Amino acid sequence: QVQLVESGGGLVQAGGSLRLSCAASGRTFSSYAMGWFRQAPGKEREFVAAISRSALRTYYADSVKGRFTISRDNAKDTVYLQMNSLKPEDTAVYYCARGDCSGYGCYVANNYDYWGQGTQVTVSS
Repeated sequence: QVQLVESGGGLVQAGGSLRLSCAASGRTFSSYAMGWFRQAPGKEREFVAAISRSALRTYYADSVKGRFTISRDNAKDTVYLQMNSLKPEDTAVYYCARGDCSGYGCYVANNYDYWGQGTQVTVSS
């Protein structure tokens, strides 16, 4: 059984930064892509970023490109999301997920099989 536990969310002013972490249990972390999604109140869950198994490839939603950076440490079974220049529209619950995907498939939520419980990010104006 795989468990994903996010941390690092909180309240920050616009223009600030946060770093989210997602720790995975199990021994297969390095065999899968990992992704971050978010869901704002009243909106559908949307793709934020993803990273390949070896971290050689990263993928970003246009709305976060240049501001967010996804990374992973396979020795620690952890994936990170560094969020800079935060905007009020980044306010959402952020979820990490394990993806059985590559390339554009990593943009699609249905290609992820395990999800964390989410961490709240609130950006005040």
